[in-house]
Amino acid sequence: MLRLFRLWRLGRGDLGVLWFALRHKDRPLWLLPALVGLILYAIEPLNFALPLIGLVDDFILVPLALHWLAGFLPAQIRYDFGLKSLAR
Repeated sequence: MLRLFRLWRLGRGDLGVLWFALRHKDRPLWLLPALVGLILYAIEPLNFALPLIGLVDDFILVPLALHWLAGFLPAQIRYDFGLKSLAR
């Protein structure tokens, strides 16, 4: 169970990076469609029909997909996000 919380903590940080990247002037063209697809995947009707499979999606696959997408961001965006978070 502790591993799942670590995975979600990692996903929360990646979500911050991706949110920053959406508002960045040099964001990649693929970012918005990829995030919309991930959101649609996370709220798909299968989650309601088969709750156990929905839990696997929400707790494992969605944070891994967020981390995977954040890894494909250009280095400049990730660097700018690091500077922004240090300025807080």
